[in-house]
Amino acid sequence: MAAKIAGAGGGKYDVELNNEINVTPFVDVMLVLLIIFMVAAPLASVNVKVNLPPANTKPVTKPPQIIYVSIKENGDLYVGDNEVDLTELPDALKLAAGPSHVGLRIFIRGDENMEYGKFLDVMNTMQDNGFYSVALVGEDRSGVGGGGHK
Repeated sequence: MAAKIAGAGGGKYDVELNNEINVTPFVDVMLVLLIIFMVAAPLASVNVKVNLPPANTKPVTKPPQIIYVSIKENGDLYVGDNEVDLTELPDALKLAAGPSHVGLRIFIRGDENMEYGKFLDVMNTMQDNGFYSVALVGEDRSGVGGGGHK
């Protein structure tokens, strides 16, 4: 007696049963990702209006996590879109940065007409609380590079 292992009759191991690619799951995943990015992109921008001084350097690439500290002309202070007091600044930065805030670069957006003393108060408060890596944001008025932050 012999058992038939494979033959011309076909069966569940026949490779020729499905020779077309089903792209429906791929399209579904792409549409979900598109919707996620369309919703998340506006949340990543800063809505605080600040009159920035001009920048003379070339723009650099964006880091993976960006935290903006904005100082308006009247001295109002913001972390992202949230208004904070100078005494609340370290806690707001730690909350925005999460547990890995050591070495994280903080971007300062200061109005060109603000008092220099306000800027120094913010810088000293940040340094006293372990935020040493700071970048200053300026407006690109050269017309090269597609504009700057406002």
